[in-house]
Amino acid sequence: MKTLDQKALTIDNGWLDNATICCSSHYNQRPLVDDISLLVIHNISLPPGQFGGGYINDLFLGRLDCQADPFFAQLEGLRVSAHCMISRAGIITQYVSFEDRAWHAGISTYNGRANCNDFSIGIELEGTDTTLYTSAQYEALARVTKVLCRHYRRLTPQTIVGHSDIAPGRKTDPGDAFDWSHYGAMLE
Repeated sequence: MKTLDQKALTIDNGWLDNATICCSSHYNQRPLVDDISLLVIHNISLPPGQFGGGYINDLFLGRLDCQADPFFAQLEGLRVSAHCMISRAGIITQYVSFEDRAWHAGISTYNGRANCNDFSIGIELEGTDTTLYTSAQYEALARVTKVLCRHYRRLTPQTIVGHSDIAPGRKTDPGDAFDWSHYGAMLE
């Protein structure tokens, strides 16, 4: 298992070098790898509002004990993943190769195109809509974003959206606590 440090990130065969890798089975093949053209920012905490504990990993790896917390009952049978998750400490875990389709966006549309999972990369931030994100998370997110934009040339700062932008009315993340201006300045 590799752990992220502060050296420059690179991508090899769809995987971040120097990141924690936990391979999820919740993915399938993209229709076109050359079509990666959208980055979607999400948030997640399990149980809601609680951080740490490993439940996010368990969800993305298909091994969440749905008896461990009353909230988890509604997640029974859910098959979901993200390409990466960034913890409150800024640790990046990758679950699905960027060249495969993670199951993060659900019913979604971007610029008239449905099924955003087909052409997007999904990054989860450990957090909530109303909890400020950490400096370590912004730093890690900016580092990952920069390497993604270098590697997948159709990704640009203009093709980065929140989950709420592609599923309005259904999703609200990354929420009001996410500082888009701060994040954008880090990409310059």
